[in-house]
Amino acid sequence: MSIKVDMNLDCKGLACPMPIVKTKKAMEGLASGQVIEIEATDKGSTLDIQSWSNKVGHQYIGTKQEGDILKHYVRKAHEHEVNEVVKYPHTITNGELQNILLIGEECTVLDVREAAEFAFGHIPSAISVPLGEIDSAMLDSAKPIYVVCRTGNRSDVACQVLKERGFSNVKNVIPGMLEWQGNIEK
Repeated sequence: MSIKVDMNLDCKGLACPMPIVKTKKAMEGLASGQVIEIEATDKGSTLDIQSWSNKVGHQYIGTKQEGDILKHYVRKAHEHEVNEVVKYPHTITNGELQNILLIGEECTVLDVREAAEFAFGHIPSAISVPLGEIDSAMLDSAKPIYVVCRTGNRSDVACQVLKERGFSNVKNVIPGMLEWQGNIEK
């Protein structure tokens, strides 16, 4: 399969949210209908780029894997097709979550990072469900669900998916594990 690309973007070695940050910036240099190829090594980048593209109105064409390199293809939308990115409105800070965990509130801490990221350090009571598996996650809707990732971006997407599935007591933990000051389990 050969895809004609108008721009190549190197995001190899970058972790969330940098592939999206660089892609957003690069898209400004493309004309409507042009295609960008984003090369990344972060496994989470596939769902990140796919969901971001769909949210803003760009066409996510697909992803090819060549060894450890993921090649994502996105076609830029026409100006009238671009949507404003809507962030999930219900958030909680890292500090607020730490206090909730300290007092022992019954809740679910859902970590949506990739399994390897989770293994290198996570909130002790957290359960791991990578963002790509969120649709099939079996969760207790009676308990509050606090969703965490590295920076708050993947968890934002996960919160929106859970809301669409009918979960009402869901909060995005920001800024996420990158700045988590509480206990870590490995």
